[in-house]
Amino acid sequence: MAGADVGTFVERLWQSAEHGQLSRRDRAPGRYLAYVPDELGSALPELGPEAREAAEDALAVLARADERISAQGGYLNHLLIRSESISSSWIEGNRITPKRLAVAELLRQGSRIALEVVANVRATEDAIAILSDRRQPITVVDIERLQHVIEPSLEPGLRREQNWVGGAGWSPLRADFVPPPESEVPRLVDDLARFLTSTEGNAVVRAAIAHAQFETIHPFVDGNGRTGRALIHTVLRRSDALRNILVPISTVFAGDTNAYISGLGAFRSKPQRLDDWIVGFSAAAVQAAENAIQLYGDIERLQQETMRTLIDFRTTRGISPAAPRKGAVVLRIVDDLASNPVLTVTTAAVRHEVSIAAVHKALTELADAGILGRSTDHKGKLVCWTADRHLALVALTERGNRVGAGDTENRRPRSGPPVPDAEHVGVLRRKNREQ
Repeated sequence: MAGADVGTFVERLWQSAEHGQLSRRDRAPGRYLAYVPDELGSALPELGPEAREAAEDALAVLARADERISAQGGYLNHLLIRSESISSSWIEGNRITPKRLAVAELLRQGSRIALEVVANVRATEDAIAILSDRRQPITVVDIERLQHVIEPSLEPGLRREQNWVGGAGWSPLRADFVPPPESEVPRLVDDLARFLTSTEGNAVVRAAIAHAQFETIHPFVDGNGRTGRALIHTVLRRSDALRNILVPISTVFAGDTNAYISGLGAFRSKPQRLDDWIVGFSAAAVQAAENAIQLYGDIERLQQETMRTLIDFRTTRGISPAAPRKGAVVLRIVDDLASNPVLTVTTAAVRHEVSIAAVHKALTELADAGILGRSTDHKGKLVCWTADRHLALVALTERGNRVGAGDTENRRPRSGPPVPDAEHVGVLRRKNREQ
């Protein structure tokens, strides 16, 4: 399959109807080639020995990560989804930090970019919860619904016009890649839905091919990248490759978009270089799994350190008992910080089923102890409380995937956010390296 001659090019005529809004070059008519991939069917293709071994190794690493973290690390999923959604936004040129994302998610307000990434978080969770049920086949409608969650401002449904990817201007004549004509999209997405439904064979290979095929079809006007990345989790969970956690593979893609685009190019080339794409995708899966394990260990250690900080604070202040009693509101909030690193008095009171007064007292204590930060609006009004050290660990995980799982404490990855505040993460990372 590595050298199979797959897909065809269809010649089309470009003639823009938007004469007043485009440059002269983009208004110029001409002929271009749109790529139409072959249908996938349901069975996996044959691979060469290197690609087959890489995919088998990746599947084993994913299984070990899933077993090591197990159901006890369920709280990681939302953090990892946030990490991947941030990286997905970086791939598409949007800039957001874990803290801003978490605040926008809780308050349901913020910048357009933050709200778009929040939609991606929810879409990924929907993909895992709904499409991963192997008792139900995946349909075209399911894929349309997933995309609509990501891009709710658009009318649901497949595109009815030609689109294209990249390029210097706004014309398929100058594009980096032109997906199939709109008339081919329903047939190809229906075939892709059947491929996603099947669970036979190596799940890493199936996820890699499904993602590349989706991005090649580019079946929607917008939201294709984020929807295609969400489908990766569907395949891995549906096949039981991952039962307890998700692995944010997109964070690795975000680290080297040139390699990612090159991999998709190999998938679409004539003759097709499928093995190259599978090898690259498998390597990304391994790296993301290793960083998920790192984040799990970091959070476990951070939780222990947070409790020590709280006990030391209560001891210094003469609060008795120094170690909060089981069931105490302050203890319940601390135990929940990994899942909910941003809180308001109201949301915490509802979540823990306690009074506003009890929650306010606990949050104030945690802020005074340096465990929580106070976030205010432009008028200085308190809007929420944030566990900045937990959020900084998400940033480090996302950044670590970008630069190849190396230490990101003292260096900035290409096209990445700034290094998180050393006050929040430096001591913890040093302890990790000593272990």
